[in-house]
Amino acid sequence: MLAPNVVVMIFSFNDPEGRYNYEWAEFSTAAWSDPCGVSGMCDSLTLSFKIAILATLFATVLGTLVAFALARYRFRARGVVNSLIFLPMAMPEIVMAASIAMLFLSMGMDAGFTTILIAHITFCVSFVVTAVKARVLGMDPSLEEAARDLYASPVQVFLRVTLPLAAPGIAAGAMLAFALSFDDFIITNFNAGPDTVTFPMYVWGAAQRGTPPQINVIGSAMLLAAVAIVVVGQIVGRRNRTKV
Repeated sequence: MLAPNVVVMIFSFNDPEGRYNYEWAEFSTAAWSDPCGVSGMCDSLTLSFKIAILATLFATVLGTLVAFALARYRFRARGVVNSLIFLPMAMPEIVMAASIAMLFLSMGMDAGFTTILIAHITFCVSFVVTAVKARVLGMDPSLEEAARDLYASPVQVFLRVTLPLAAPGIAAGAMLAFALSFDDFIITNFNAGPDTVTFPMYVWGAAQRGTPPQINVIGSAMLLAAVAIVVVGQIVGRRNRTKV
């Protein structure tokens, strides 16, 4: 499973003879020393980061509220809401992309940054709700009851007991939302304007006219960053368990 990632990292040090970085030619660190040397690539990368960060923030807040409502409260439309939450995850992505694009078109909205952001929030919320809801259902309610028995206010119970207990699920949902938003191509392509080219769209276009090694550099850097986050999380979790 990790072999393709290793190949991508190896070819980030390649100096291809032509436009395509598919065959090994010569070892070089030129791509790493100038990752923005290709026109438009870092602009698309910056746009992808902006959309992913904003989509993650909105989806995490909204998804966390929905997850608590579904896990803690009973209301008439609870079953319907549960079904609607899982619908984006079960629906083929191209169907969802076309549906959202048709909605924006019927509303008269111009395709661009706003339409991409709304589309990303739409499908990211479902994954956040799933992660947070699983965490909330596994929480021990007696801990919150004990805090209330010790005369803690509702705000204190939420900030000092509920939120720390739900934090791992919220963090997992946020990271999943960020990864899905940053990596998305189909929904983005349907709802993007001529001036909103995200990094996945840039890579798709580059694959047709030439693949510079800088693309491999960005992919390798993101892989190393993800691995570093996982390693740091494991170290912090192990230290916390040791303290306990």
